Amino acid sequence: MSASPSASSRGSRTGVWLIGARGSVATTVVAGCAAVTAGLHPPTGMVTETPDFADAGLPALPSLVFGGHDTVDCPLPKRAEALAAGGVLPHGLPSAVGAELAAADREIRPGGPLPGDTRGEEELIAAFAADITDFARRSGAKRTVVVNVASTEPAPTGGALPASSLYAAAALRAGCPYVNFTPSTGLHHPALSAPAEASGLPHAGRDGKTGQTLLRSVLGPMFAQRALAVRAWSGTNLLGGGDGAALADPAAAAAKNAGKERVLADTLGAPVEGEVHIDDVPALGDWKTAWDHVAFDGFLGARMILQTTWQGCDSSLAAPLVLDLARLVARAHERGVSGPLGELGFFFKDPVGQGPSSLAEQYTELKRFAGRLRDDADAAPADGSGNESDGPAGENGDAVAVRSDGRGGEGGAGR
Repeated sequence: MSASPSASSRGSRTGVWLIGARGSVATTVVAGCAAVTAGLHPPTGMVTETPDFADAGLPALPSLVFGGHDTVDCPLPKRAEALAAGGVLPHGLPSAVGAELAAADREIRPGGPLPGDTRGEEELIAAFAADITDFARRSGAKRTVVVNVASTEPAPTGGALPASSLYAAAALRAGCPYVNFTPSTGLHHPALSAPAEASGLPHAGRDGKTGQTLLRSVLGPMFAQRALAVRAWSGTNLLGGGDGAALADPAAAAAKNAGKERVLADTLGAPVEGEVHIDDVPALGDWKTAWDHVAFDGFLGARMILQTTWQGCDSSLAAPLVLDLARLVARAHERGVSGPLGELGFFFKDPVGQGPSSLAEQYTELKRFAGRLRDDADAAPADGSGNESDGPAGENGDAVAVRSDGRGGEGGAGR
């Protein structure tokens, strides 16, 4: 069942600006939205298309328009063909939704900073923000949600803003809500704390929960609720594609693993022995295998083992959640909701704000959040002050001042 758009948003457009817009996840998002809109495929995996989210006032899928930043130049139609050849997209889908892919590709702008780029942080932020506001004007989007789906970057050292934080600052500057679907720093950089709070914009993240950690957030509470003592929990990830290559960097892998370990500590009540290893296997392409080995004690100290194997397609798991998040955050922005959206922790390994770690409890919070949106579905839209916004996203926003020394690292290449 499709969630019904509110009266105020029917006939209007909602922009989705993707950081890493030519990557596998972004390409699957654009192709998938077009396929579902055209009735070519059902919305499998989209939480917002289930009955619990009906009449919540979410923007309809046909109203979404796409653009973004990336540091690579492979056109979306060609990228989609490669994904279809790898079994990620259905055979024939790239040609069936070729017009939609081409339209989104025309709205992709160069990211950065690229090698040799002499622009400082302020210049980069201003340029990225201008790209977003120009997109909103061209597309007629009433509001635009910026979503980071780029490859994982290492944790920053020093005071310089990494690429993910430059894009996040640009989202604030453009007056746009922000979602970090990656483990990268984004709005978590100390230099952005005050601007994020002052902006009054809703934001969510970080690191989408699509596979191994999704399973851990279900199994961890099971052990705790059954009073079974977990002695060790170890795991291995095998994956290819852009994310596999990025996570071959130990610093990037450490940023990714931090969220996985935090979920276990939160759901079990204490840290547990064991590590997660991530191995880049280029031959796997967009497919990944996650194996977990759980050693636990039962009654009278009986030693037992649980092993799980998760095999999935990263882009197919992530893309419907990106669409869910874009719709939910856009609606929250329409209702004047501001600050970190802890109610969206269901989607993330390391959610912002406060909330439970158990998937079941997170889903309860998510349904409550949808209920808040539903209760206000017939009220006038708000821009945070109770007044309807005029013009596309970013036109009314005050400039966000972000200053620090040095340069950010490369970024923006899609997963």
